[in-house]
Amino acid sequence: MPVKATVLIRPKEGILDPQGQAVEEALPALGFEGVSHVHVGRLVELEVEDASQLEAMCEKLLANPLIEDYEIVTGS
Repeated sequence: MPVKATVLIRPKEGILDPQGQAVEEALPALGFEGVSHVHVGRLVELEVEDASQLEAMCEKLLANPLIEDYEIVTGS
């Protein structure tokens, strides 16, 4: 039975995040104050037959482990 998985991918701490910086600068211009430390990442949803392969999928393709952290969340 396939396993549904969500992979959350974010820039590592200390890595330049130009998208996050642009969002952080734009929000006050739109009237949203008090926002800081914005990071923009990706979300990948997939179904896999073998959930034990998810880590390897992230390391080899879904994330760049040199500059990104990832979190795998599995469901039924």
